[in-house]
Amino acid sequence: MSDVVVVVLVLAALATARWLLADLRTPPRGLAAPPSSTRVSVVVPARDEALTLPDLLASLAALDTPVREVVVVDDDSRDATAEVARAAGARVVPAGRPPAGWTGKAWACHVGADVTDGDLLLFLDADTVLAPDALSGLLDLHAGSGGLVSVQPYHRVVRPHEQLSAWFNVVAVMASAAFVGPRTAGRPRVPMAFGPCLLTSRVDLAVAGGHAAVRSAILDDAALAAAYDRAGLPVVCAAGGTSVQMRSYPEGLGQLAAGWTKNIASGASTAWLPAALGTGLFVSVHHAVAVGAMLTLLDATAGVGGTLVGGHAAVWVAAYVALTWQLRAVLLRLGSFRWWTWALTPVSLLAFDLVFARSAVLSGVRRSVTWRGRDVDLRRHDSTREVT
Repeated sequence: MSDVVVVVLVLAALATARWLLADLRTPPRGLAAPPSSTRVSVVVPARDEALTLPDLLASLAALDTPVREVVVVDDDSRDATAEVARAAGARVVPAGRPPAGWTGKAWACHVGADVTDGDLLLFLDADTVLAPDALSGLLDLHAGSGGLVSVQPYHRVVRPHEQLSAWFNVVAVMASAAFVGPRTAGRPRVPMAFGPCLLTSRVDLAVAGGHAAVRSAILDDAALAAAYDRAGLPVVCAAGGTSVQMRSYPEGLGQLAAGWTKNIASGASTAWLPAALGTGLFVSVHHAVAVGAMLTLLDATAGVGGTLVGGHAAVWVAAYVALTWQLRAVLLRLGSFRWWTWALTPVSLLAFDLVFARSAVLSGVRRSVTWRGRDVDLRRHDSTREVT
């Protein structure tokens, strides 16, 4: 590969990332007190979340802006989810078996919304945690837009294996096109939302068709954003920053691989095509430069591999540094990832490649993936369903 080609590809990758993340905002700090009449009901769909619920429920109890009620909808959990939620003071409602054509999470959200009476509904995944001023910031954001407010939580990384989620976070945020900037007549795109944290008024949810409108969608968050868009309601996205955080897949590599396999398999066909192509370019250039830099290093140290790549060693090194430095800046905004996730890009890329390949096989051959004891049927996108 010639030096000119390397430089052009690297510049294209850098520019693509800047374009896809140009509007990567965080919720305001929420300094203004919300009206005393504001009534927020929190709905937490939970399946086997006994380990994660305590942190979330403790953070809700510590909010500067109190919520009206916290309802945990127990989605047929096989652990002590219900007992843990009750012990923390939450109201527990059993979801029951989802009706035909409903996914478990969409049904749980529907049940939770139906039993609450707040004017505003805050849907939270059980592995999220809110800062004390998070709700007031979310309310500020919603007051300025209406419709659906969605937050992709900051990924709090604890155990070493959780670092391997780095590239999945980057790809998910970039391919979502949620942060490209406001849509215009000349720049349409697919609306997107992030399921871990969703705030909406009860009225707007009804206008969008409620969770019944997304009952069969695996990616209920993306489908819900599309439903709001069809109803002429805005969808506003933000990154969690210090306000909304999550810890995903703490139970080990198996859970991490299963979770990201499901997300990749079900999300591939929902992305806005320009964002999908741009993200593909970004990932591909990182692969090419990682391989080129490693072969150049082998040639310099062991005298092998040099014939497999063209160009000067200095160009490959500069390309590697430029890409990894930008990757570092992105990861710092998305989670508490350690230095090696960006400095040693081949390691984190390999983890991404292995799970991506697994997802491709399961979605292309088996046409289903498994998550939390349920098979997720991928045979039809518009009517995908969890097979219970």
